[in-house]
Amino acid sequence: MLLLGYIQNQMPELLKRLEACVNMDSPSKSKAHNDRMADWFATLAHQLLGANVQRLTHPEAGDRLLVEVGTGSRRILLVGHYDTVWPEGEAARRPFAIRDGKAYGPGVYDMKAGVLQAFYALKALQDSGMWPADTQVAMFLNSDEEIGSPSSRGLIEELARDACAALVLEPPMAPMGALKTARKGSGRYRLEVRGVSAHAGVAPDRGVSAIQEMALQIQRLHAMSDPAVGTNVNVGIVRGGIGTNVVADYAEAEIDVRVPTLAEAERVHAALLALAPYHPLARVSVSGRMMRPPMERTPESARLFELAQCIAREELGLDLAETATGGVSDGNFTAACGVPTLDGLGASGDFAHAPGEYVELADIPVRSALLAHLIASL
Repeated sequence: MLLLGYIQNQMPELLKRLEACVNMDSPSKSKAHNDRMADWFATLAHQLLGANVQRLTHPEAGDRLLVEVGTGSRRILLVGHYDTVWPEGEAARRPFAIRDGKAYGPGVYDMKAGVLQAFYALKALQDSGMWPADTQVAMFLNSDEEIGSPSSRGLIEELARDACAALVLEPPMAPMGALKTARKGSGRYRLEVRGVSAHAGVAPDRGVSAIQEMALQIQRLHAMSDPAVGTNVNVGIVRGGIGTNVVADYAEAEIDVRVPTLAEAERVHAALLALAPYHPLARVSVSGRMMRPPMERTPESARLFELAQCIAREELGLDLAETATGGVSDGNFTAACGVPTLDGLGASGDFAHAPGEYVELADIPVRSALLAHLIASL
């Protein structure tokens, strides 16, 4: 209870800092806003933790931060992000607010509260004398996670290869607060179909409808799903044609793929690339790839969860469960590097990516203490 009590005493200060960072816009595609957010977290890391902070610059994306605390041959990697899905001006439209034991505001749940919980977990370990021997904690703060981490994936993978464990600061599963030991992998693909245009009233027999061909292909695509194993192939956007009286010579579709295992990723990828036209005069082409590999539950990640579950029960009186989800995170990258990964160690709340997102104030010190105990026990 020592760590929990310490963090509870820090709550007034933590909430002031949470208000400050939530009231700063940080949309993923705005370098200017995210660089300002990086400034804020870098300053906090210096002031609160006396950390070594490396600013990993990028010409287009917001600068990323590597916050290193402690020294030793063992490295624990914490992974978080400070970008949000919200556009410029969102913080002014609905600023940070506290109502009925909950904190509201853009990005408060996903995932600025989770990042601050990690800062205070590390501070609690420092001030309590419970910092684990021969251990360095490296916290990587990403600026473009919400758009797939295009500038950060390589950095995350490089850091993961040197770590004994990766702890991801995404929120636990709402509403029960379960940690995540598995995530599906995700892929994005585009299907293009080319036919032959013709006048739909005068000479329809001269045409080959790309839209008709696309309709047939969509049936084939959805049939690639396998609910029994958790694979889902979804055609989410379709475009085609220039007029109702024209046999369409072009159509395109955007496809989302979710897979639980690398084997399923390979199966679906091969099937997509092997698509052939139904009509002999139509042409089809597929482009795209798997964007994030699956985060598969392994014996090592299971043991990591069991440790967290034991800590939660014995130190915090918390009944902790585990779950799998179809959503993705940077934990997909760390797990694919073979590093034991535990996700969902951020702030409890609900409604990510929605105007009503919130965090439970009473859970902030509990979840922060859980992370601190886990770091101390690894």
